[in-house]
Amino acid sequence: MINVTIWNEYIWEQQDELVKKIYPNGIHNCIKEFLEKDKELNITTATMKEKDHGLTEAKLKDTNVLIWWGHVAHNEVQDKIVDRIRSRVLEGMGLLVLHSGHESKIFTRLVGTNGNIASYRHSGEKERIWVCTPAHPIANGLDMYFEIEKEEMYSEPFQIPLPDETVFISWFEGGEVFRSGLCYRRGNGKIFYFRPGHQTFPVYYNSAVQKVISNSVHWVNSEIDVDSWKGKMERKIPIEPIKTQNEK
Repeated sequence: MINVTIWNEYIWEQQDELVKKIYPNGIHNCIKEFLEKDKELNITTATMKEKDHGLTEAKLKDTNVLIWWGHVAHNEVQDKIVDRIRSRVLEGMGLLVLHSGHESKIFTRLVGTNGNIASYRHSGEKERIWVCTPAHPIANGLDMYFEIEKEEMYSEPFQIPLPDETVFISWFEGGEVFRSGLCYRRGNGKIFYFRPGHQTFPVYYNSAVQKVISNSVHWVNSEIDVDSWKGKMERKIPIEPIKTQNEK
């Protein structure tokens, strides 16, 4: 089983009536609901207002993949929690960052830049997402492109380091483009950034978006036994006998 934790600020859904109507149980529970169809996943959720934002040391230790949705409260996330998550990613925990998470503390800390975008627009225009790397596991089961009927626009340039792989690029009805599916590796951990998901549109009900998120969970999941390797790396006994200075 892959232990997945879905983290959501859970602020918009409680303050904005439109968002509450689209996601009555929160964005995190919408994602949880469609991911639960995958019997290989054991899914829990965490939100901003919980103790340690719901991400205690014990919780993160048992998490194989962390999904992150943040938007208006990036600066309210405690630095000690960001440090905790970063350490787990470097150890091998997978991280899937959604939509406005490009400016979250954890994403910017891990990639090393501010994650800023050139501009955005809330006009609810069509987004066409092209598959750049058809052979990538995250693109499994998708056509050459898929569309979201109404979305928020993001435009390049996107202030990020060169990704290891670009899986998707978006075109918007207004003419802008944006790198919208990006892979990174940091330490033993894999990171995937996926752009769609503005809260005022029902993006997470789109079947192709759901497919990408499901594929991403499996891709970012570490295939190594991190705790076992940590023990091996911490050994003090030399592999071969060491000669003393006099013996040399």
